[in-house]
Amino acid sequence: MEEENRIQIDNIQHIINLFGKFDENIKLIEQAFDVTIINRDNEIKITGIGKIDMAAQTVLKLLDIVKRGTTITQHTVNYIISLVIEDSPEDVGQILEDVLVATTRGKYVKCKTLGQKKYTDAIKKNDVVIGIGPAGTGKTYLAIAMAVKFLKEKKVSRIVLTRPAVEAGEKLGFLPGDLQEKINPYLRPLYDSLYDILGAETVQKYMDSNVIEVAPLAYMRGRTLDDCFIILDEAQNTTPEQMKMFLTRFGFGSKIVVTGDITQIDLGIGKVSGLKQVTKILNGIDGIEFIYFSHKDVVRHKLVMEIIKAYDKFDKENENR
Repeated sequence: MEEENRIQIDNIQHIINLFGKFDENIKLIEQAFDVTIINRDNEIKITGIGKIDMAAQTVLKLLDIVKRGTTITQHTVNYIISLVIEDSPEDVGQILEDVLVATTRGKYVKCKTLGQKKYTDAIKKNDVVIGIGPAGTGKTYLAIAMAVKFLKEKKVSRIVLTRPAVEAGEKLGFLPGDLQEKINPYLRPLYDSLYDILGAETVQKYMDSNVIEVAPLAYMRGRTLDDCFIILDEAQNTTPEQMKMFLTRFGFGSKIVVTGDITQIDLGIGKVSGLKQVTKILNGIDGIEFIYFSHKDVVRHKLVMEIIKAYDKFDKENENR
């Protein structure tokens, strides 16, 4: 039997922002809950044989975000839909208000999920934060945004970005060019994030003056890094020895963020991941916090979230076989 729910709205502009271009936001809600949503004057009417109450909850949560002056994106809609389905009490509107840093293009870098908010809050509070989760959750980008924030606020004097030069089974010796040319492809994602936030000219200026350093993990050996914001990316591809070496580079006034995805280890058969091991060794130490991201924190295409969920389900079903 078809049901109906009506929502009164005072501000027409809020309705326009909620519906989105070509009603793209509303179409996502209709598809998710098998309902029809139409707007007449200051009223939104939800009808259908589907999950009317859930659709109404989603509309009300999105309206709250719109009223705060935040632009609704398709990711926001999909995220709210997932929260409503899972009956989560998250206040997403508050999460979206927290601006971490402004890019050179005037874009505000903000958290988009509760997991991301917990991550950035942990970075503010702790000297060492280890963020673990699937691709597309913003682990590296937000860490770099926080590093830029700390640099601009003069809480650190340098940013050091590093990652192991081992991915997808490739060895550096098989790549063409000199050492720097071989290393650059592995570091490219770090440069891309820096360019997006600071702009290429500023990044180059900072690198020339050694305010920003981007280097492979092997270059960290034998150093003590004081007054630095240090990020180790793709940490699942470190060995236990490399992880220990990196974490003991920690100097006075410094902050360390380690990021990685333990489902994408490329070390080869029989080798232990330093990231996987460190979760057992350092868990519970004051000043060190582990943040675990899930498929809900994916901020890429919706299908990325669905792919991760499918793989998680497959892994759980087969782990005991």
